[in-house]
Amino acid sequence: MSSAREPIASVKLAAEMVIGGRGVAALSGETFPTLNPATGRTLAQIPKGDGADVDAAVKAARKAFDEGPWPRMKPAERKGLLLRYAVLVEEHSQELAQLEALEAGKPISDCRAIDLPETVNILRWHAEAADKIYDQLSPSGSAVVSMIVREPIGVVGAVLPWNYPLMVAALKVGPCLASGNTMVLKPAEQTSLSTIRLCELAAEAGLPEGVVNVVTGFGETVGKAIGLHGQIDCVGFTGSTDVGRLFLKYSAQSNLKRILLECGGKSPMIVMDDAEDLAAVAAHATFAAFCNMGENCTANARLLVHRNIKDALLAQIVDKTDQWIVGDPLDEATRVGALIERDHMGKVLGHIHDALNAGAQLVRGGRQVREDSGGYFVEPTIFDRVSPAIRLSREEVFGPVLGITTFDSLEEVITLANDTDYGLQASVFTGSRKTAHYIARAVRAGTVAVNCYSEGDIATPFGGYKISGFVGREKSLAAHDQYCELKTIWNDMS
Repeated sequence: MSSAREPIASVKLAAEMVIGGRGVAALSGETFPTLNPATGRTLAQIPKGDGADVDAAVKAARKAFDEGPWPRMKPAERKGLLLRYAVLVEEHSQELAQLEALEAGKPISDCRAIDLPETVNILRWHAEAADKIYDQLSPSGSAVVSMIVREPIGVVGAVLPWNYPLMVAALKVGPCLASGNTMVLKPAEQTSLSTIRLCELAAEAGLPEGVVNVVTGFGETVGKAIGLHGQIDCVGFTGSTDVGRLFLKYSAQSNLKRILLECGGKSPMIVMDDAEDLAAVAAHATFAAFCNMGENCTANARLLVHRNIKDALLAQIVDKTDQWIVGDPLDEATRVGALIERDHMGKVLGHIHDALNAGAQLVRGGRQVREDSGGYFVEPTIFDRVSPAIRLSREEVFGPVLGITTFDSLEEVITLANDTDYGLQASVFTGSRKTAHYIARAVRAGTVAVNCYSEGDIATPFGGYKISGFVGREKSLAAHDQYCELKTIWNDMS
């Protein structure tokens, strides 16, 4: 069995930024450490980029867009290169999965079975869409030929999160590149290695120099420089609402670049008293709360369950939670890996402490575990009797913590579900199709899953209401639209 304490020999841990198709150090020569959250030890030194490095990357991306072949290729030609890219990522999926597990603390089994196959699927799907999206003619009369055409928006900055580094990168890279844009990516400082490798593979696949660039560093320097840069036409950001608000400010302070935000959630799972197969509901509930250590923007951390079945469902959930083994991320048996960093673990434990003080009943878990590893592990935690007024009900914990609140009526649960500033995802379990439809329409969330926990698939738009999002939608053809401009070409033929 591999140990998370030592790097895996087949994985490249040396890191350079990628600008203009070449690996480079930061112009300042500075670096910072990236840590293995399962041990607290340094994995590699990452270039510490700043505004000067962003300028260099934008210059390369701008040249590739303004002068290079990429936006001028036939869509079918771009498709061919992007499909080659997807094949190359698939061929390196074991390496990339190991990088994700080492740097993000994610269970290697999840990286291999979920993250990497989905990353490849996203790239392939958007590549195939490149030559299947049509422009339009308007019904403006026989004396006019009025064309409505889609054009790539230009240089796109993508600011990525640490919870799903490769999948979220693919969600932005796929539609951006398929539409003919060029890009500057900024990975989260905690998870740079897999994004760097993803960009290296783009060059190996034959994408022209400057089409995909990556600048590593911190949000207050690299992220801010991307947000304020006058030669970047659009920024796609996935992360916290507080940082998302900053990008709206940066846009207003610079060139009014388009800003696309996906900013997390506090997603409810609603279980009616006519829900069928409580064992299956419990399996969905534990997956929705504990998958990826709860570091998931759509985590169903609020379980709203009808009072009549709460005790029966809770017993099933406690039983299912025993299957969520906390351990070394490189152990195939592990289902709950390490939280991303010590400060974040402290935040999660703080939420648990506050919930106890607020009168919630601790049913299971609640502790840091595996302390002798040096890593940041918190066991799956379940609270019952959670008031909708306390922090645990209202703030995004981003850890393996499930809070249970009971209700007595349909009207009450809809009020509870919508009593949040967020609106990203919701799940509803009921044996009545009428009730399911009513709740799905009444809950204000970008995705509502019925009798399952799901975010949809690559063909369905993903994004949120309220402070969960701003303008943007990941996945589907809607993702292509947001990285394009619409142009009217009016030909008077009279």
